[in-house]
Amino acid sequence: MNSINNEKYNILTPEETIIIIDKGTEPPFSGKYNNFSEKGAYTCKQCGAKLYRSDDKFKSSCGWPSFDDEIDEAIKKQTDKDGRRTEILCANCDAHLGHVFVGENLTDKNVRHCVNSISMNFIPATETQKTATAYFAGGCFWGVESLFEHKAGVISAESGYMGGALENPTYEDICTKKTGHLEAVKVIYNPEKISYEEIAKYFFEIHDPTQFNGQGPDIGEQYLSAIFYNNKEEKNIAEKLIDILKNKDYKVVTKIIPIKTFWKAEDYHQDYYKKKGGQPYCHFYQKRF
Repeated sequence: MNSINNEKYNILTPEETIIIIDKGTEPPFSGKYNNFSEKGAYTCKQCGAKLYRSDDKFKSSCGWPSFDDEIDEAIKKQTDKDGRRTEILCANCDAHLGHVFVGENLTDKNVRHCVNSISMNFIPATETQKTATAYFAGGCFWGVESLFEHKAGVISAESGYMGGALENPTYEDICTKKTGHLEAVKVIYNPEKISYEEIAKYFFEIHDPTQFNGQGPDIGEQYLSAIFYNNKEEKNIAEKLIDILKNKDYKVVTKIIPIKTFWKAEDYHQDYYKKKGGQPYCHFYQKRF
C-alpha cells in the first residue's frame, strides 16, 4: 500500500517513503523522538491513527523510540522478511513502524516496540483534538513557515509545494519553473484559539501581498502570493480581507485558488531557521489591519 497513490492518506516525502513504505530503518539516535519525553500521543505519519501513549514510552538506549505497550488494536504484527524478527505496522494503513522484541527484561511488561521516529507524529497532551488546516504561499516557504510557527494558536507549520500538476515534485523540479507549483506552507491551527480570518490576516502581514513576481529578492513564479481555500467560507474571508487592503490603497496581487494536493517538501527545508539559526531575510511582521 503506497500513500502517494491513496488520497485517504498523507503524502509522504521520499525519506518517509523509504521507511514507511519500503520498510527501511532510520539511523540509530537520529530520530526526533528518540530522546523525547513530552506527554501526549504518537500517531501514524501516514494515516494519523493513534499508535502509542507517552506513558508507555521508556528509555532503552537502543537508539530508537521504545514503548512497552500499544493503544488497543492500533498495531499489527507479522514475521519480518528476514524470517527472524517480528515487524510492527499500523493496523489502519499498514505503514511500517519498526519491530517488537520480547524477553529483554527492560520493563515489567518485558516488551519493547522499537519504532522509527519518522513513522510517527506527536500530539501534545496540552493540545485540544480540534484542529483546522490552512494553506498559504508568500515567497520562500522558509520565512512563511518560521513566522507561522511563532503565532499563538498555530500548532504546526510545514513547508511544501502546491498548485502544479506534477505529482510528488522535488525542489529541483520546482526550480525549473515549469511545474506550476508555488512554495507553500501548510498551517495546522487550533480554531478554538485562533480563527481562520485571524490566520489569513496574519498571512497578509508577514509578507508583501503587493509584489507580483516574487517576494523580496526571491523572484520567480514559485514565489507568488496565494491563498489556497478549502471551502466557500474561506474564499469569502480571503476576498473580504483583500477588499479591505485595497480600500487602504494596497495594490494586492494575491491569488485566491481552490485547494490542491499539498506535497511536503524535503526534510532539509523543514524548520530551516530553527536548524540554521538567523532570521527570515524577506519576511517580517507589518501591521496592515
